[in-house]
Amino acid sequence: MNPPPIPTNELERLQALWHLNLLDTKPEERFDKITKLATEKLNVPISTISLIDKNREWYKSCQGLDIKQQPRNISFCAHAILSTDILIIEDTLQDPRFADNPQVVNWPYVRFYAGIPLRDLNSGLVIGVLCVKDTKPRQLSKDDYQKLFDLAVQAEKELQKSLPDRQS
Repeated sequence: MNPPPIPTNELERLQALWHLNLLDTKPEERFDKITKLATEKLNVPISTISLIDKNREWYKSCQGLDIKQQPRNISFCAHAILSTDILIIEDTLQDPRFADNPQVVNWPYVRFYAGIPLRDLNSGLVIGVLCVKDTKPRQLSKDDYQKLFDLAVQAEKELQKSLPDRQS
């Protein structure tokens, strides 16, 4: 398993994340609505809005898992924050970066992953990821990609509403 690389702008990225004051907050319907739509529209069992903190991936919203966080060093989303557009892994067992990942070889047995980086709209820095996961290999159609992208745009807007000086 390859641990995710650390972005070159990690300190600035973390400062943008921490400025949102969302880590370790209670679930919110506005985020849960997005992950629920992602599971329904893409017909997958798992979807998260993940915020990538210094040593952990923390779920602001999660469908299909009953955990709130996991170590960053095994996080798919920690890899996705380095993507410019989307990270797609059609079959995790065929990808050397993930084939022996604990999430692949043990519960929840992730075999497919697609994640779109979520940016702070002010700084442009990536603070998290909207992702979907499946327990079987699959491909993402252009229509599925567009659905996921549209939900990611919505998630970015909701993240910005968390800032007191940007609420509308």
